[in-house]
Amino acid sequence: MADVLTHHCPNCGGPLTFNPSDQKFHCDYCLSIFTVEDIEKFETKNPESVSETQSEMLNTDETTSDVDLFLCPSCGAQIVTDHTTAATYCYFCHNPVVLSERLTGAFLPNKVLPFKIDRKAAIADFLTWTQKKHFIPKDFFSEQQIEKMTGVYFPYWVVDAETSGNLTGKGTSLRVWIVGEIEYTETKVYQIFRKGKAKINHLTKNALKKNLQQKMVEGVQPFPINQAVDFHTEYLSGFQAEKRDIEIKELAEQIDHELTEYTEDLLRDTVSGYTTFTPSNQSVDVEKQDNHYMLLPVWLVTYQDASNRTYYYAMNGQTGKVSGVLPISNKRLGLFSGGIFATVLAIAMIVGYFL
Repeated sequence: MADVLTHHCPNCGGPLTFNPSDQKFHCDYCLSIFTVEDIEKFETKNPESVSETQSEMLNTDETTSDVDLFLCPSCGAQIVTDHTTAATYCYFCHNPVVLSERLTGAFLPNKVLPFKIDRKAAIADFLTWTQKKHFIPKDFFSEQQIEKMTGVYFPYWVVDAETSGNLTGKGTSLRVWIVGEIEYTETKVYQIFRKGKAKINHLTKNALKKNLQQKMVEGVQPFPINQAVDFHTEYLSGFQAEKRDIEIKELAEQIDHELTEYTEDLLRDTVSGYTTFTPSNQSVDVEKQDNHYMLLPVWLVTYQDASNRTYYYAMNGQTGKVSGVLPISNKRLGLFSGGIFATVLAIAMIVGYFL
């Protein structure tokens, strides 16, 4: 059994969706607009206003299936999800739903960074971006592809840490001068010691296994983490969301390496004014580490070519930074190359005619 949740308009009962342009919640039926405080105050007084139904997972073969099936609380149609999906919408009635049981307990996000770029702006930016890429297939930015653009809250671990480090090494300072025909070289050797503390904020790590091979979650960083807000399921309405399936302990070695490397770089940056510097010993201790589980916004378009290779376009839902792995249209590239060849050939014939 799973809780399938839909937030409804206090005025007409229609489903509410989050609007990034004004950071409020809109009803497409009566056009009412609410804040998250308005919704939670209303739902506290009227708990029956929330469509939170117990929907049984219709698929029981856990050993062979990669999907779960739920029933839409609005129309009763089947909603197909994979095991990490935490929010989606019904493909029949377009009712936004949140699988709330997947965002509770240990899987309750500490924070969510709401979308700031709405769908209309995301589509406009996507089309502008594709116009600059001359050799991608036209169906990559067709109307059908644009309809597939999806706003997704992806799970991340965000780490804040305090470290202390020590660095020792040998520095040399060379001075060269000439007197008459004699060149003199003076070499001074110094024993260098550095000690300090560092604060590393907002180290952001992907927490979803199916994104490991796709660099989109890295390519759209950084996110303005300081603008994240306390998690409320309302922010997911109208978007898709994924829950994490990578735990912080699985990333411990990688995070420790990055914290150590960053601290060492800071210490080395303080060593200046020497001709050479050779470190002999360095150590870093992580004195404090706070791990935060967050959902961060990404606009996403995926594309599969004839050979079933997947390409993608991703946009940071807050900053607009884009990343993508693009297909190449051999036909368009061939026409362009043929045009260049024809132009060069024509110029050569003209030059040859006048010689």
